[in-house]
Amino acid sequence: MKTLPGTTQGQSDRFAPTQWSLILAAGQSQVAPEIARAALAQLCQTYWAPLYRFVRSRGHARHDAQDLTQSFFAHLIEHKIYARVDRQKGKFRSFLLASLQNFLVNAYKREQTLKRGGACDFLPLNEEQAAAAESLFQTRDASNEATSEDCIFEQSWAEALVAAGLTRLSADYKAEGKGELFEELEIFLTANADPLPTYEELAVRMGLPESTLRSHVTRLRARYREALRAEVRRTVSSEAEVDEELRELLRVLTGR
Repeated sequence: MKTLPGTTQGQSDRFAPTQWSLILAAGQSQVAPEIARAALAQLCQTYWAPLYRFVRSRGHARHDAQDLTQSFFAHLIEHKIYARVDRQKGKFRSFLLASLQNFLVNAYKREQTLKRGGACDFLPLNEEQAAAAESLFQTRDASNEATSEDCIFEQSWAEALVAAGLTRLSADYKAEGKGELFEELEIFLTANADPLPTYEELAVRMGLPESTLRSHVTRLRARYREALRAEVRRTVSSEAEVDEELRELLRVLTGR
């Protein structure tokens, strides 16, 4: 499933603190460690699958890759790796990938590896998420896509952000009592092999005037762009970086 990001403008002038900026601030002793830990846990939950698939691309077996990914997150917190990050350099995903690469290089030197998060409650292993990540890795591998490790991570990162944006939007619609409407119209956000229904066909099926349906789709797309911006905003430190990340996301999703 691929969804194209938007790049709408009109945000507030003041860039509110993000999860990534809180993590960076903790490295400068400007934010309490427990706040940074909570922010890091939320971001890492989104990035678990991309990192796992990167480890798998290095040739590690399924459960070994799970162990290494969980152990990496424990290492990240235990040694406060985030405290070493230069506030002026790098995005969250770049920080994570570079940290993981360093971790894997030195992993063989360690006498023990934390097994699947057993000694760390920072990010408990989500078995359902792990199975989904493995399934997607197998699918990509079978189709010979994303042969390079970096490409695998980039594609996984893009897909994770898209999924998070859709989940956020779906939750908003359900909270408004419009869950069924979202389910009907979600197809206009996702690209797949099936042709889109015509507005006329869908309007008849939903019992709506075609003009009303078009308005719903327009609003859905606008709200999706904002949901995606919100997901990206969690991992950068300025609004300009949001636009930069969205352009990169578009490049990865379209293969340009």
